[in-house]
Amino acid sequence: MKLWRWILLLVLAAALAAFGWHWIAEDPGYVLIRLRGWHVQTTVLAAVVILLLLWGTLGALWQLLRWPFGALTRRHRRVSRQRLADGLVAMAEGRHVEAERALHRAARLDALRGPALLAAAEAASRRGETARALEALGEASQSVPQAARVLRAAVLRRDSKPAEALALLAPEADSGTLTPGGWHELVLAAWMTGDIRRAREALVPLHKSGALGSQDYQVLEQQVLVASLQAAPDAAALNTLWSQWPKTQRRAAAVIDAYARRAAALGMILPAMDELESALRREWSSRLVETWGALGHEDLDARLRRAEGWLDAHPNDAGVLLALGRLCVKLKLWGKARKYLERSIALAPSAGAWEALADMWTGQGDAGMAQRCFRSALAMTRGEAALHVPTASLGAIDTRPIAIEDRDEHGVPRLRE
Repeated sequence: MKLWRWILLLVLAAALAAFGWHWIAEDPGYVLIRLRGWHVQTTVLAAVVILLLLWGTLGALWQLLRWPFGALTRRHRRVSRQRLADGLVAMAEGRHVEAERALHRAARLDALRGPALLAAAEAASRRGETARALEALGEASQSVPQAARVLRAAVLRRDSKPAEALALLAPEADSGTLTPGGWHELVLAAWMTGDIRRAREALVPLHKSGALGSQDYQVLEQQVLVASLQAAPDAAALNTLWSQWPKTQRRAAAVIDAYARRAAALGMILPAMDELESALRREWSSRLVETWGALGHEDLDARLRRAEGWLDAHPNDAGVLLALGRLCVKLKLWGKARKYLERSIALAPSAGAWEALADMWTGQGDAGMAQRCFRSALAMTRGEAALHVPTASLGAIDTRPIAIEDRDEHGVPRLRE
């Protein structure tokens, strides 16, 4: 299609050229120039050609005269661009002192002043020179005010001054002119200062801006939602907050876990357990079943039977084994509690399992073993290794996975990972 278009244009151009030449050949025109006794006679076409040639010659002479004067400017631009590139590479490699020096030199070129000063401020911030970073951002704000403001907020937040960062970004947030990076910094600063309401409201424009990938945004959103639930002052506020959120936000395991724990702390044991059981029916979660087993002392026998049913479907899940162990401890079924808890620890050691095992030993009157288990729980909470408990006292623990048949929605058996 493009070839035919070019052929048509060439045909039209040839036709216009032929018509124009015929039109000019009939009457080429006459131009007479008289100046101080000089007489110049020519046709209109020749005069136009002469003028074009004269204009081109004068332009070339002007460029030739300007070349020596522009050599220094061109060299300055070339060197500044090279310094900007070197500074960015040095910052990526962790050579922040060299990066800051090169970037400040690159900022001498007006066209690169804003980006170079922003990068220099980031380099200074990465090596802990907050004052130098803020000084560079003050200069950069004259060229790129919005970018400098967002980076200043990030520097303040990293310097443990989230309140100042929040105050810096709040005016633009209220007017709705904040940049995508600014919304991200606003969420982080508000979350760190405890202004959870503002952080939660800023999630909407942040999501629309697309500044974060879906996975990073979900992690940040869950952190803010969990903080909102934990900050609920009473049961009414918690229920109001929970009912206002869309279903997509109430489906995350971390958010459901936070709601259940806060509801239980406010005395709403049954709503917390109902929410956990509904979530477990939708999708299995070891974290949620562990929380379910830790809540309350109501209807323990029925809950134990329900958990044993879950164990049949998920025999290798440390969370359901921990929940069973806790329920058995509450029911004073010491033998079953020990079996469940020891297998849970063998599959996936956790501070909660060690603490429940300590409660089991306390119930049996063995203070020595209880103390060792409590110390193991404390060690795991600190990120340290648990204490070694003699096998003779724990007995032989079966850590082999139990094979069960797992089928997909079409009834075809599939291998478990």
